[in-house]
Amino acid sequence: MPNIPASATTGEPVDSVVDLPAARRSQIRRAPWAVLSVVSVGGALGALARYGLAVAWQHRPGAFPWATFLVNVSGCLLIGVLMVLITEVWAAHRLLRPFLGTGVLGGYTTFSTYTVDVQQLVAAALAAVYVGIALTRLATRTHARHRGKR
Repeated sequence: MPNIPASATTGEPVDSVVDLPAARRSQIRRAPWAVLSVVSVGGALGALARYGLAVAWQHRPGAFPWATFLVNVSGCLLIGVLMVLITEVWAAHRLLRPFLGTGVLGGYTTFSTYTVDVQQLVAAALAAVYVGIALTRLATRTHARHRGKR
């Protein structure tokens, strides 16, 4: 028989969510709904893009999964670009990183599929992140130097 807590005053069973103290209930109401919403919408968009590429560029069992490779390497490259832009170049809106980084690119890339399909190619994805970071830093430094000469 499950151990259901009882109210100290009535002896009746207590629902752990409904019967929370008022302070705890207000914490639940203040959940980061905006962040959860943009991550959800972005994740759906990224997953749809990944699915579309997988359908368009199917591979036979045992053949090289080019769509999975392309999705993960390009997604990781874009994660590197995004992280530099929103942490070193722009003053980004607080919801941009959750929407694009966690949502869209998190839904677009899928390291679980990547690992299952192509375990040997993890290095390519990580190299793409590094290349994205390095190229974006180089481009933004060059842009800043040219802007400073005006």
